[in-house]
Amino acid sequence: MRGGEFMGDVLSQSEIDSLLNAISSGDLAAEDIGADKKEQKIESYDFARPSKFSKDHLRTLEIIYEEYARILSTKLPIYLRKNVQVEVLGAEAVTFSEFLVSSSYHTVFGIMNFDPLPGNTILLMSSELAYAILERLLGGSGKPIKKTRDFSDIELSVVEKIFHLCIENMAETWANVVDFEATIERVETNSQFIQMYQPNEMTALVSMNVAMGDVTGRMIMCIPYTCVEPIMDKLNTKYWYSVGQAEDSIEYQENIKSTLNTAHIPVKVIMGNSVISVNEFRNLQRGDIIKLNTRVDDELDVIVGNLKKFTAIPGASHDAYAVRIKSIIREEQ
Repeated sequence: MRGGEFMGDVLSQSEIDSLLNAISSGDLAAEDIGADKKEQKIESYDFARPSKFSKDHLRTLEIIYEEYARILSTKLPIYLRKNVQVEVLGAEAVTFSEFLVSSSYHTVFGIMNFDPLPGNTILLMSSELAYAILERLLGGSGKPIKKTRDFSDIELSVVEKIFHLCIENMAETWANVVDFEATIERVETNSQFIQMYQPNEMTALVSMNVAMGDVTGRMIMCIPYTCVEPIMDKLNTKYWYSVGQAEDSIEYQENIKSTLNTAHIPVKVIMGNSVISVNEFRNLQRGDIIKLNTRVDDELDVIVGNLKKFTAIPGASHDAYAVRIKSIIREEQ
């Protein structure tokens, strides 16, 4: 063993004396000496799968596509004349090759462009869902098919229009992050024709469940890192909420207030109540008198919308019947 190899562990005489004094006084226990020398934690890093999408990035994508799912749930029933529910299942980061392997069976791929963002994104739709929507658009009931088959050229043309319909409002849900124009470049049914990225390219997948009657299918949004790399600093929840709060300006609040002030709400006054038989109701004639459960000097209930908000006494204003507000009923009352 060479001299000086462990010089970093050799203490001076003054340091030895200080340690002995601390131990004898009880300020330091002997077993605590060297306790701060912990083993360095080493984390493995897979260079084939670099971590480019953080949890915050994935959570922001979930928020974006939760809004997108709500829009689709409102829009698709108008075209399909059938109840449709779209729900986001989650977001995850995988390599492009893993995405292709997991989605190569009975799927339709819509190759999209987010101009001016670079590259392409992919919207995947399960064949069961595509067949059901296709049948519904062509006049059928939208029931699931018993046996899958290849799409004909005419069917693929209709499926492409379905994709155009699905992405019409996608840019709106990204408005807090980036402005772009979403377009469908082409539709493919074979994953071999969408080898547009390196196998180890990291992608973010947002999975959505689509329920249409008895049919349940999947839609998956595949977003390669290359496509969103220019806006990665904006793809986080902090930026998302800060932009949302910036829109909540004084002018925006005033516009909401002025719009609400012009809204019409029904107001009615309950003069009183009475109970009569069906036979008496059938024989009512003009000029008949119905006895109410209120007196002339009783305060009447004023109903705004469907809530009791005021009490009032009856009267007249010029040639019209009217009431005078006597008290305001607060929510806590």
